[in-house]
Amino acid sequence: MREINCVELKYGPLNIDCGFLLHQAWLDNHSRSLGLFIDGKFVRPADRQSRSLADSKGGHVCSTVCAVEADVSQAASSAVSGHKAWSGLSCYQRAKVLLRLVGVLGQHGQCVSELCELCEASCSPSALVRLLQYYSSWAQLRDTLIPNWTPLGVVAVAVSEDCSLYSLMLKVLPALAMGNSVVVVPGRSSAPPALLLAQLFVGAGLPAGALNVLTGSDMSLGARVAQNTSISYVTYSGNKQDGVTLCKATAGMGVPVTVSPNIGARCPFIIFESADIDSAVDAVIEAAFKKKREVHWVLCVQESVLDSVVARLRLRMAGMKCVALHSEGDRVLVDTAVQVAQQQGATLVQSCAAPPSGAQYPPTVLCGAAPSSPFVVSPSPGPLLPLMTFRSNTEAVTLGNHSPHGQAASIWTEDLTLALDTAKSLSVGSVWVNSHSVSDPCLPVSGHKDSGTCTDGGHEGLYQFLRPSPSSSPLPRSSPVSMDYSKFGTAASPAIIPDDSDPASAPKPYLQFVGGKPCKSVSGCSVAVQSPGGGSVLAYCPDGGRKDVRNAVEAAVKVQPGWMKKSPSARAQSLYSLTKGLEAKRRDIAASVSVQTGLSMDEADTEVELSIARLSDWAAYCDKNQGGTPPLPQSGSALSLPEALGVVGLVLPDENPLLSMVTLLGAAIANGNAVVMVPSQKYPLPALAFIQVLQASDLPAGLVNVITGSRDELTAALANHSVIKAIWYWGSAEGCQYLQYTCTSPLKTLHLFCQKEDGGKDWTKSHPSLLEEMWRNAVQWKSVWIPTA
Repeated sequence: MREINCVELKYGPLNIDCGFLLHQAWLDNHSRSLGLFIDGKFVRPADRQSRSLADSKGGHVCSTVCAVEADVSQAASSAVSGHKAWSGLSCYQRAKVLLRLVGVLGQHGQCVSELCELCEASCSPSALVRLLQYYSSWAQLRDTLIPNWTPLGVVAVAVSEDCSLYSLMLKVLPALAMGNSVVVVPGRSSAPPALLLAQLFVGAGLPAGALNVLTGSDMSLGARVAQNTSISYVTYSGNKQDGVTLCKATAGMGVPVTVSPNIGARCPFIIFESADIDSAVDAVIEAAFKKKREVHWVLCVQESVLDSVVARLRLRMAGMKCVALHSEGDRVLVDTAVQVAQQQGATLVQSCAAPPSGAQYPPTVLCGAAPSSPFVVSPSPGPLLPLMTFRSNTEAVTLGNHSPHGQAASIWTEDLTLALDTAKSLSVGSVWVNSHSVSDPCLPVSGHKDSGTCTDGGHEGLYQFLRPSPSSSPLPRSSPVSMDYSKFGTAASPAIIPDDSDPASAPKPYLQFVGGKPCKSVSGCSVAVQSPGGGSVLAYCPDGGRKDVRNAVEAAVKVQPGWMKKSPSARAQSLYSLTKGLEAKRRDIAASVSVQTGLSMDEADTEVELSIARLSDWAAYCDKNQGGTPPLPQSGSALSLPEALGVVGLVLPDENPLLSMVTLLGAAIANGNAVVMVPSQKYPLPALAFIQVLQASDLPAGLVNVITGSRDELTAALANHSVIKAIWYWGSAEGCQYLQYTCTSPLKTLHLFCQKEDGGKDWTKSHPSLLEEMWRNAVQWKSVWIPTA
């Protein structure tokens, strides 16, 4: 076979037998003007704006096309066809294509590596090969190890300007491995390597349309892609600002959006007195000053070894050169941060004197920082490393958790027990013991707190690209409605009556449940509950509001850490006691279901029986699926641990009001979460009757809170409370749009269902994949790396 020279390559699929590519020749072959990659080939439509990309020295690398609506439609249509062809292959055939790519990357790794370096989109060919090897095996085993789950369809993957190619491919490859087609919206730096890889993929046998790449000028292109009705799911990686922009722009479109803001997070680097100080200092210098910084490290040192650490820092940093900044504006920010630090009493450890001007600055340690210092809270873009001290192990954890971010932490100690205790106590997704910045696709990457709403990597990260079969109803695709977000939930509730005005002959007044005690609403008002036909008044329930939610969250926050630390078997026993309590009150509960919904007593009793069985299911789940120890390609050990989200808000559906409530409640508390529940506004009585079961159980007071009232008002209160980590919502399309737009600062994990269009979920089914989906919705993952010498 004649070897094809790289300069002979045209815009079609790449011949994988063409020998080694050189990135300059590949760019020159495209006249340094890269088109869009749609339906397996490069296209360059006329009359499109272009965007120039420069290297670190200001030299022109290439230009990329800015896609418009017509290009988005063409790519989405191609992706639908590509999905049919790709998902129609057997698992073995898909795995074979991905494995073939390993050989292709081995052949063209030099070109990929040089292009990544030129574009500052860091990713080594060996890392890409490892990703391909890992996910090709999952493509092979999908139907065997993940039965009863099916691909979503067309997935959109968007990344920010400063996101690495590795982070992009960490989402693209598992989506492909599970049988989805993908539309990629890369950032400026990752666009050329992404286009090259798309060409290599098709040349290796990936069906045309299974992978499309659209380039643009900003994150608005990601929103335009999400707006296309062919897109089933949107996932994002990069900086927080662009992620928030994407979430707000896609609110109301009816497409799930998850974000992994892995750029710019504050991460603690903790050195205990039992650490190997020399190794720890070498590592922190490498992490903070020598590697490309995607996170801002904060050095936390135990007081007893502070002098030793600072002395070694001075020694190791001596002679280090100034670090180049992106612009003169960054230099101004660095100078300001250093000036503020010195005014607050911080001392400097610098490798050399700072030049009087210019876009560069020497590596600098700011000793004596406080957690509230501006240069700690809002780090500048330069080579600055704040240093804080702690006395005890507990204080180290407090310092490590004193951040809205929860991406990663590095712990240095030779005491393994201390390392594991600290790792479990830190609210972060990745913990490196005596190491830092290590990654492998076999372990999950799950940002805690404000560092993400999805899990990438590992077996756990595959489920974001799958849906249970039989599937729960997704959000209906729609167009955003025009709404004033500041006024959502402010309309007055109907038929509000003061509690003390009810005569003795009036229907029964109910109480809500906060902090383990039945109570009235803070407003002191009640709302009438109508009979199924809308005629008579059955009861009055409290009209809860924002202050009730505040009180409920305060109670939940106090008890949730202790509940999470209970052993799984102890949590299981508590749920079994709840099951027995429901069994003991089944006639009263069945009566409330019958009166509220109009069902016969036999039908209501059947729902109670199903609810008892469902609670038993969740009790049995408590000590199952507790993570594992995935094998690493390098020496050492690792742990993959599911952890509770924290406080979860549940806005409950109208269908099967008792069964749906215990299904969602059981999923949340079985995994260590606390709950603030808003019962169905239409059928609140079964949830209020269930309060007597909660009172008789041994669940800690405050773990489960029940607040009744206006669904929209209480939804707005949950959305605007900074402590609540996740909201599971059944309600209106406007409510779904409000939550998608509002729950961005801090980020909240959302699971939204539009009742108006849903047509009613069948809660009576207990298919294993549906229960597993709820279980996975109730946890976040933590990976712990433990290297060996």
